[in-house]
Amino acid sequence: MQTVRLDEVCDLNPRWPRDHALGDDTPVSFVPMASICELSGTIRERQERPFAEVRRGYTCFAEGDVLFAKITPCMQNGKAAIARNLTGGVGFGSTEFHVLRAREDRVLPEWLFYFVRRERFRHEARRSLTGTAGQQRVPTPYMAATRIPLPPLETQRSMAGALSCADRLIQLSREARQKTDLFLAALLVDLFGSPRTNPSGWPEVPLGDILGAIESGTSPRCHDRARKPGEWGVLRLSALKNSTYDESDHKTLPDQMEPDPRCEVRQDDLLLVRKNTLELVGTPAYVWKTEGQMMFPDLVFRLCIKPEAGVEPLFLRSLLAHPTMRDRMRLMASGTAGSMPNISKERLRTVRAMVPPLAMQQRFAWHARELHRISLGQDSALARAKGTMAALLYKFFEPA
Repeated sequence: MQTVRLDEVCDLNPRWPRDHALGDDTPVSFVPMASICELSGTIRERQERPFAEVRRGYTCFAEGDVLFAKITPCMQNGKAAIARNLTGGVGFGSTEFHVLRAREDRVLPEWLFYFVRRERFRHEARRSLTGTAGQQRVPTPYMAATRIPLPPLETQRSMAGALSCADRLIQLSREARQKTDLFLAALLVDLFGSPRTNPSGWPEVPLGDILGAIESGTSPRCHDRARKPGEWGVLRLSALKNSTYDESDHKTLPDQMEPDPRCEVRQDDLLLVRKNTLELVGTPAYVWKTEGQMMFPDLVFRLCIKPEAGVEPLFLRSLLAHPTMRDRMRLMASGTAGSMPNISKERLRTVRAMVPPLAMQQRFAWHARELHRISLGQDSALARAKGTMAALLYKFFEPA
C-alpha cells in the first residue's frame, strides 16, 4: 500500500475563506477543548455563539474537518473528533486544535480520524513536541510530513466502516461499565444523601482529620513501553482516568535506575490525581489489585486513612468522586495561566467531607465489592473489544 505525506491529502489548519461572509449575529458552533471526549472521539456539549464573538482569537473549521489536540496532555489523552452537525456548517474552537481538512477526492475524513487517533501515532508525535514543560505542542511541520497509508477510496470506506463497528462495540461495552459506576454513585446518594446538601446532617470534617498521611509519588525518566517480567513500572497519569485504576497504563523503569519502594502501589490503596487538566484534577481511584513492582507518579497522591478515623476507603473513594467533592477540590487547585491546576497537600487537607456512621459505610463497601465483581466481567468484554480495534488498526495502518 502506498504512503503519502499528510499535507498531500489534506489541508492543515486552513484559513477562513475570504469570500465566506457571515453576519455578526449568525450563530455558529463553538467547541472548547473540554467538549472533545477522548474516549469516544466525539464532540459533546455542543455550544452556539454569534459569529462576532468568535471571529477572532479562535481556530475555525468546517463540517467534516478532523480536530486533533496538539497540546499536552490533551494530545496524549487522545482528544480528536470529526466536526459533525455544526450550526451552519461552521465551527470555531480552541487554538490548541490542529485542523485537518480532507481532500475528499483522495482521502476520507474518517480515514484521517482513525489514523491520528491511534495510540502509536500519538506516541510518535510526542517526540516532535516543542515548547516549555506544560505548554508543549505538536508542530504543524511534523503533522505535514507524517506519512499516511493511502488505499483507494472504496477500500478506505470499507476499512473505516469496520473500524466504526469496532469503535461502537467499545463504546457499548464502556457504557455498560459506566452504568455500573453510576449505580454505585447513585447508591452513595441513596444511603447518605447528597454531599452538597448533607440532608441527614452527618458530621463534616476536613480531610486532614481523616488522613494520617498524604504521600507523593515519583516520576523518573522511563522507557515508553510496557514492562517485561521482573521490571518495574511507573503509572501514567491516564491510568487513573474515570476514577478507575488501570495498571496496564504505565511506562517502564530503566534497568540502571533503582526503584523507590516507598512509592510502590499496594492493594487497597486510595490514589488521587493532584495535577491535571481542570476536568481531571482531583480524580480518585481505588486499587483493587496490583501485580506489584509498580510505582505511582509524582502527579498522584496516596491517601492514607487514620485507623481511628472511622472511614472506609471504598466510601471515601466514592465520596471524592462525587461532583460536589470534585468541585471543592477544583476550587482548591492553583496554577498560573497556561499551566495545569495543582492541589497541594495543605489545601487538600482543608477540603471538608461528611462522615456517616462506620456501620453504614461498611454496608456501602459491601455493595461496592459486589458491583466490582460485575465490573470485572464488563472489563473483560471491553478488553476484547479494544483488542479487536487494535488488531484492525494494525492491519490497516501498519506497513506489511
